[in-house]
Amino acid sequence: MPKIIILPHHDLCPEGDIIEAKKGTSVCDALLSNNIHIEHACDQVCACTTCHVIIREGLQSLNPSDENEDDMLDKAWGLSPQSRLSCQAIVSDHDLTVEIPKYTINLAKEG
Repeated sequence: MPKIIILPHHDLCPEGDIIEAKKGTSVCDALLSNNIHIEHACDQVCACTTCHVIIREGLQSLNPSDENEDDMLDKAWGLSPQSRLSCQAIVSDHDLTVEIPKYTINLAKEG
């Protein structure tokens, strides 16, 4: 089973973690099922950027992003070339290293 290495995040995973993820599951679902409570304000339908992550290793093993995801990512805080919406990034057979950005744009939470 592939592993996801989560880099330390001050609020969500202060020590970092290594979790196992079933092939075919989204990175978001894998995090949530392992008690890493990443935001997902749109209920994982690619309509916001709150589940934005940066794939530090293993990006090429994920399914390619589509135009809708790319358009949403343009609005994400801290966008990088390795950015994905974790609700759309599907785990394959390869391990991943994931960074959860420090900030997220969540108008429902912040507004």
